[in-house]
Amino acid sequence: MTETETEIRRNLPVDEQLDILKRGVVDLVSEDDLRAKLQRSLETGQPLRVKLGADPTRPDLHLGHAVILRKMRQFQDLGHKVIMVIGDFTATIGDPSGKSKTRPPLTIEEARANAESYLEQCRLILRSEPEVLEIRSNGEWLEQMGYRDIIQLAAKYTVARILERDDFSKRLAAGTPISMHELLYPLTQGYDSVALHSDVELGGTDQLFNNLVGRALQRDYGQEPQVVMTLPLLVGLDGTEKMSKSLDNYIGISEEPHAIFAGLMKVPDPLLDGYFTLLTDLPRERIDEVLAGHPVEAHRTLAREVLGWLAPGADVDAAEERFRSVAKGGVPDDLPEVSVPAEELNAEGRISMARLVVLAGLEPSNGAARKLIGNHGLKLAGEAYSDPQGWVDRAELMAPEGLILQKGKDKFARLRLS
Repeated sequence: MTETETEIRRNLPVDEQLDILKRGVVDLVSEDDLRAKLQRSLETGQPLRVKLGADPTRPDLHLGHAVILRKMRQFQDLGHKVIMVIGDFTATIGDPSGKSKTRPPLTIEEARANAESYLEQCRLILRSEPEVLEIRSNGEWLEQMGYRDIIQLAAKYTVARILERDDFSKRLAAGTPISMHELLYPLTQGYDSVALHSDVELGGTDQLFNNLVGRALQRDYGQEPQVVMTLPLLVGLDGTEKMSKSLDNYIGISEEPHAIFAGLMKVPDPLLDGYFTLLTDLPRERIDEVLAGHPVEAHRTLAREVLGWLAPGADVDAAEERFRSVAKGGVPDDLPEVSVPAEELNAEGRISMARLVVLAGLEPSNGAARKLIGNHGLKLAGEAYSDPQGWVDRAELMAPEGLILQKGKDKFARLRLS
């Protein structure tokens, strides 16, 4: 976006800003408050402070995370400042996050190491100019709080209100233990909004309760309450659950363009509308037009649109051509080369296929590799390989073309004996 385009967006009428910001939003508490804040910002030239809190429990981001990051980018393009709050302190507590048990806490060192990768990937979507991006760590203010401060914070909220949170109420009814530190988590996260004087807080629908706690705490501390906006959790490629690396139904935002293209071509047809709404800027009329056409062409349009903003310097035509070639059974020219150390071979000069899959980086362990093979997820030189206990001879690894393994549609490796 050019400076002129940015300046025009910053001066858009409030109703037009609202149309942009409301797209894809599930909860908006409240639209009247957001309208008033936008109007005041337009009149005074003072940008809104838009907060997103993230506990860096995983360093890798996928398109599910991109949904909220794109909303932050929209605020930036409208001239507002977004604040990435890295929850290095709250990550050491452990949040149930809508689950039936608490998420395992991290050490402060683990959280901060994850945060470095997290922020690097966020910058693939967010603008980095200091006037529109602020990076904060909630350890800045939470580590300074003493016991008296914690008690005073806890006095701002009742146990009854905390237990209204859905997962807490279900666990209470089921007799499942709830630790005191878990009850403090929403207050701790909510206090971030107080410390930052945030005007808007973004989050997934699973964070609605915690973000509303922040809104209530701001009022108790004499601040103007923040607006709370939630966005849906993007359904993964399996079509059943939210996108998640642990479920292997994700598309990473830092993957190679061809891998992103291939992943988007696999989106289940019923999910296309949501993907277009949340991951592109196409107007509603254009989305309806695309979805009325052939599904393959709809997927192609989606893939090209997403790559257009996620990897603006990428050769989208080359990514599509690679996808078409692989889809027809072809093998790409630019395969990653993997050297297999001679000491990996046994006395008979052989090595298990499961071990080769691990060395190729296609699976993390021999057990996972055998499961992949048993589920018919591996190809050897373009042919299905289905023996989880299979072995490969030295000669095969010394062939001029090497040994070509393929996992799924578009993950390849060429292995040679070193």
